Formats: sequence, structure tokens, C-alpha cells
Amino acid sequence: MSRCDPASRPILLSTARTHKAVTTAALRKSVIDALEELKAKDVREIDVRGKTSIADLLVIASGTSARHVKSIADEVGKFAKKAGVMPLGVEGEAEGEWVLVDLGDVIVHVMLPRIREFYGLERLWTVGDHGHEADAAQAG
Repeated sequence: MSRCDPASRPILLSTARTHKAVTTAALRKSVIDALEELKAKDVREIDVRGKTSIADLLVIASGTSARHVKSIADEVGKFAKKAGVMPLGVEGEAEGEWVLVDLGDVIVHVMLPRIREFYGLERLWTVGDHGHEADAAQAG
């Protein structure tokens, strides 16, 4: 039995006006383009396939201020919509310290650096990953 690579698995979107399939890879590219467009800091992608069923990819980025965090998250939503994916939800916009944009197979976290450090999502989702342990050993 062969498994389909989730990065190439289409996300099927259906509305009254459009029927469009968007792959996780195409959605990832739209997210990264949005983050680059608004100069997000310290962008990190974490493949969470096999660790959770909620998504295939987490993208974590930092903004320099609450306004910057909100703007980055808004841009991610705009780029996703242009790619044919409507965000399933956006949380944290009012405060602007940590905004989560749920795009289905890709979840984007945009945070202030102090919030990012406090919650440590990278550490949480990469526990046991050999590449992350090597990075930590080099940094330490």
C-alpha cells in the first residue's frame, strides 16, 4: 500500500462559485510569500505529519510589534485567499501578541518575540527530532 505525500495532497475547496484544488505545497508557498512580503522575522517551518492530525505543517514567525504581527497575519490570510484557500479561523487579532491563522493543513503562528520565547512552540513540536537536537547542541 503506497502513501500519498501530504505535501502534494490537494485541499479540496468547494463554494458556489469555484471548485479548486490547492496542494499543501502551493499553500505553503503562499504563506512564505506573505511572510516575506511583510518582512516577518525568524520564520520556522515544522513538519508535524505523524505527530498530530490537525495539520501537516506549522509555520511560526515573529513580528516586531503588535501592529506588525496583525499586519503579517492579515497578509497571510490575503495570500491564502488569492491561492484559493479561505482561512478556517483567525485567533488573537485583537491583542496582536500571538495571531493564529488556521489554513487547514497549514497553521500559521505569528508572535511577538517574548511570547514566542515564553511558549516555545518550536521546542514543543520538535521534541525527539534529531535535527533539532543537533541545532540545540550547536547553539548551547
